[in-house]
Amino acid sequence: METIYFKGTPCHTYGNIPAVGAEAPCFSLVDKDLKDIRCTDFKSKRIVLNIFPSLDTPVCAMSVRRFNKEAAELDNVVVVCVSMDLPFAQARFCAANNIKNVEVASAFRSPKFTEDYGLQMIDGPLAGLLARAVIVINENGKVIFSDLVDEITHEPDYEGAVSVLKK
Repeated sequence: METIYFKGTPCHTYGNIPAVGAEAPCFSLVDKDLKDIRCTDFKSKRIVLNIFPSLDTPVCAMSVRRFNKEAAELDNVVVVCVSMDLPFAQARFCAANNIKNVEVASAFRSPKFTEDYGLQMIDGPLAGLLARAVIVINENGKVIFSDLVDEITHEPDYEGAVSVLKK
């Protein structure tokens, strides 16, 4: 269990975020067309998991826009933006914001993802949603960057995530 904060109020997650050096759990999520999206779909690519509560909040939307921009400049990298938002809302957001360089994925029917990645909030005002985190997975399935944002209203460490991809 991890402790994070929402506007200063403590919240807890279901488990623990995977640590740097750990084998990343394979995931199965739902894309904006209601199709399964799996870790195996990105074999031999580096994966950035941009995980957040909801696209309907300014910081979450900002992180998707920022990673959309960053991803366009990176080789052999796929950015998967994960939330509990329904795929229909994710598709509308991408269309309205000209998001083309990231994959959006919903964890709404993926309890295994929330269990394996330990990021579902179990209490507090946003209970049931995902905490804000960025996890970078290398081509061999190992976690090379892991950042659980302490305060949900803050942005993630974009520079840290991108810097490990440029090595």
